[in-house]
Amino acid sequence: MNGYGSFPGTRPRRLRTTPAMRRMVAETRLHAADLILPAFVREGVDAPVPISAMPGVVQHTRDTLRKAAVEAVEAGVSGIMLFGVPEDAKKDAAGTAGTDPEGILQVAIRDVRAEVGDDLVIMSDLCLDEYTDHGHCGVLDAQGRVDNDATLERYAEMAQVQADAGVHVVGPSGMMDGQVGVIRDALDTIGKEDVSILAYTAKYSSAFYGPFREAVGSSLTGDRKTYQQDPANVRESLRELALDLEEGADMVMVKPAGPYLDILAKVAESVDVPVAAYQISGEYAMVEAAAEKGWIDRDKAIFETLTGIRRAGAQMILTYWATEVAQKLARQI
Repeated sequence: MNGYGSFPGTRPRRLRTTPAMRRMVAETRLHAADLILPAFVREGVDAPVPISAMPGVVQHTRDTLRKAAVEAVEAGVSGIMLFGVPEDAKKDAAGTAGTDPEGILQVAIRDVRAEVGDDLVIMSDLCLDEYTDHGHCGVLDAQGRVDNDATLERYAEMAQVQADAGVHVVGPSGMMDGQVGVIRDALDTIGKEDVSILAYTAKYSSAFYGPFREAVGSSLTGDRKTYQQDPANVRESLRELALDLEEGADMVMVKPAGPYLDILAKVAESVDVPVAAYQISGEYAMVEAAAEKGWIDRDKAIFETLTGIRRAGAQMILTYWATEVAQKLARQI
């Protein structure tokens, strides 16, 4: 107390007093519908293969992938992003398994579509890196460099076979110049105007992709710095954003999510299309590893990271915790 009455006069803590109060005034909420589950399906295995760097995540068989899709639907997850892992013997310089109608990804799309129909938005990774023996996201020229325009021709073929398999959304992740426009034309040419494009608009050359390389059995030597974005750059992302929208992107994405929340916020403020963010393998692995050591509270850390991504402007979040988080959100209601 002093001569001016009660001090301080403004007390923001009044709105933090109880769990019910904090829940009522929360500015950002997670919902199961915000979540998309990335899932890997491996050719030629009869049991799920654990991914050592991503505890709890596996390379699915076709059967266990179907079950994972059903589980996601039951939890209220909106989408599933499928990645195919072919047998090593089927990899070649052009990534032909990626455009084979009987390739593992196309087969998996048909499996999941037959299992859940339209109850789950089925998305597919549209990139060559899983299928090339050199591990790059495109075909190489005579000097061993990724040939942008030759790669676009392959992406057009991939888009068409994935659409024919029944995918709802294609996700071109290779960061080739002009990829969205070429894919849109390829889809429209075969009457697949309803297939959407989720553009990997800002995909950075990140240190956090490491566990993913194991997940897809990558054959990569070297790096992808000539086509993925420099982590130092911001304006470059906004330029990529303008180009993707001009070429016909239906949705846009920032990847990785956590280290690039500033980029995510700028993108979200700039567009009138849905914005996604991908909480990638390294982000997942760090939380799981620290939790296993007892250094952090696993569940609280998961929810905090996802809330931060949602708060920064993502309407959709690709996360390996999607089904688990959706189930826990349902229990909170």
